[in-house]
Amino acid sequence: MSQKPPPKQFIKTPINGTKFTLLVSSAKGGVGKSTVAVNLAFALQNIGFKIGILDADVYGPSLPKLINLNEKPKSEDGKAMIPIERYNAQCMSMGFLVDEQTPMIWRGPMVISAIKTMTQKVLWKDRDVIIIDMPPGTGDTQLTFAQEVKVDGAIIVSTPQDLALLDVKRGIQMFDKTGVKILGLIDNMSYFKGDDGKEYKIFGESGVEKTAKEFDKEFLGNLPIHQDLRKSADDGKPLTHSNPNHEVSKLFKVMAEKIKQSFH
Repeated sequence: MSQKPPPKQFIKTPINGTKFTLLVSSAKGGVGKSTVAVNLAFALQNIGFKIGILDADVYGPSLPKLINLNEKPKSEDGKAMIPIERYNAQCMSMGFLVDEQTPMIWRGPMVISAIKTMTQKVLWKDRDVIIIDMPPGTGDTQLTFAQEVKVDGAIIVSTPQDLALLDVKRGIQMFDKTGVKILGLIDNMSYFKGDDGKEYKIFGESGVEKTAKEFDKEFLGNLPIHQDLRKSADDGKPLTHSNPNHEVSKLFKVMAEKIKQSFH
């Protein structure tokens, strides 16, 4: 009687030039994940980490807008790209390579090829951590990172309403099945603080924290709906960089300190 072959073991390649690789994922689109990823990156910078930011959303890159940067990366040998520096961070995005309004009408294999290029053919240098802004969903990009890139942890961002949490639960199970450690969950747009000082739970309450408990994951904290966070993103000046003492920046700092404990 023939035995089943052993399960395929994926060879995971580290991203050269960095010590830690951190995915910021949402599974659900429209929950503010890219804004959270970039501000979390600069919160880590504020507590002493040398950071890189990789925008892995091939179809809808946000990094050029979030850091107000629109230039093409250079290459000295025609093969490897040099990341672009902004605010002392090394940055790479498909948005640097194509026009802002050009749609990426690509099939899966092309997306996988682009991801491999941005992880293996970018000359990241002397970084403590690379923060990777993942696209929504649980598709080709997520599987490429989970199976082929040495990842040290993932953070999942969600808003608290049930519709978003359905996808978050799928995302948690995807990372668990592919062996990617989830460092914690973040509740974004958790509340809006009115002029009267009251907190209004527009999208529901405690859904992300309850989901973290359900799956035995750490809950990293709540982030409010705040016009300063929105405006800084639109202006390309991340709030945690431009105003590290802002009340929202301080919330990011608490999260960054929690994440720091995982980097050992």
